[in-house]
Amino acid sequence: MTRIAALVLAAALSAPAGADIVSASPDHYELKQEALSALTPGELWDRLIHPELWWHPDHTYSGAPDHLSLDPKAGGLWKETWDNGSVAHGTVLTVVHGKMLRLDAPFGPLQDMAVTVIWTITLVPEGKGTCVTFTETANGTTASALDQLAPAVDGVKTEAVERLVSGE
Repeated sequence: MTRIAALVLAAALSAPAGADIVSASPDHYELKQEALSALTPGELWDRLIHPELWWHPDHTYSGAPDHLSLDPKAGGLWKETWDNGSVAHGTVLTVVHGKMLRLDAPFGPLQDMAVTVIWTITLVPEGKGTCVTFTETANGTTASALDQLAPAVDGVKTEAVERLVSGE
């Protein structure tokens, strides 16, 4: 099966994401998104570690997801590099190949706020496919107003998990 055919099949068989703001307060939030993919854990892992394939361009600084890269090893970076700039979106904390990726990842405005954000992505076999779970925990000060930001971040991550599993 060609790569394109596999992605089309995955899109057709993937279930919509479930999203939840587990908790939120001015100095903390915890989010969880979950989706099913027709891809095997290995196939989904190969897609996961290439954010340029699935991360939405609206959530990049350059507007071009092909400027994204991820070095999937402890200390590696999820980064974006373009002609006149670069940004480290996150630092890899833990990698369990084919199963789990954890990043210290204060994306977007959270970086400027000096907020700590831990984003964990797990892949678990589910039938012939994979259940993907994103969990994200953010901590800051009460001035961070994280409860106000949680819905927007939840929306971005829900879109991301949907794109990851659907092949978009």
